[in-house]
Amino acid sequence: MTTLGTGLCSLMGVAVNNPHHRSIALLVLVTLVWGTSFPLQKYVVAELQPAVILSVRFMVAAIALSPWLRYLNLRLLREGGLLGILYFTECTLALMGLETISASRSAFIISLNAILVPVLAGTLLRRQLPTNVVVAATIAVFGIGIMSWEGGGLSQGDGLSLICAFGVAVYILLLERIAPRHPSLPLAATQISVMAILSTIWAAPQLIHQIEPITHHLNALLYLGLAVSVMPIWGQALAQRWVASYEAALIYTMEPVFALLLSFLFLGETLGLRGGLGAGFILLAMLLSQVSLPQVMPLFSKRGDEAIVNPK
Repeated sequence: MTTLGTGLCSLMGVAVNNPHHRSIALLVLVTLVWGTSFPLQKYVVAELQPAVILSVRFMVAAIALSPWLRYLNLRLLREGGLLGILYFTECTLALMGLETISASRSAFIISLNAILVPVLAGTLLRRQLPTNVVVAATIAVFGIGIMSWEGGGLSQGDGLSLICAFGVAVYILLLERIAPRHPSLPLAATQISVMAILSTIWAAPQLIHQIEPITHHLNALLYLGLAVSVMPIWGQALAQRWVASYEAALIYTMEPVFALLLSFLFLGETLGLRGGLGAGFILLAMLLSQVSLPQVMPLFSKRGDEAIVNPK
């Protein structure tokens, strides 16, 4: 973390010696890496079946994290296995959705999990639902509606991506309960090993016939396995020692923005006028869902003729 965080801090012009600033910079890097996965997977899925992509990706990640499997026990296997099955389902839905919709559109729809987490916590776990979350959910639904007009209505890919967003939200809520019971790296190793087994069983009939495209896209698959699967787990566990959860959640809302920019640069994708407007509403909803009224009001308070600003 020191090298990555310090280097990124220098680029961002923030205090290198401040662990909080280094951690913020590292989480920005994690979110950027997540953003790269959408255009990259969209590119790879044109030649490789989703099952084959997931199989190779998770086998690479499982090998990288295999040293931490020595801490495996029955409870870790049970709970890590449950998380692994859920994560595998999410990734499958996301990849299948990318076969019919753009990478940027997929990223914005899946990013609705930032709103679905508190909504599901309020409905399923009976936690009090803040007013700003209700408003944010309404704006997000409106944004999805505008985006659907761009492509002549909601497609199968939109539906799969939306189900994936629900799966991500359930995973986050489940992880909130399970993570404190286990060291992060053994838990991650268990999850990814289960995911590698499931995806390889699913892909077995296709692997032999896709050796050539696998070889052709090997660099991309290695990146998906090591950078997109392993690096964020390590980065989150390390950085959130100094970053509050609400700060981290706000940073993660930048993932679809990165995905949109990278999809434009590398795939030439554009959302169009309605699609861009809808994506803007979704992004606004995600930001609103993470900022409570007491946090916003001081920005509009005045002391004399000058606005009060938060002290450093």
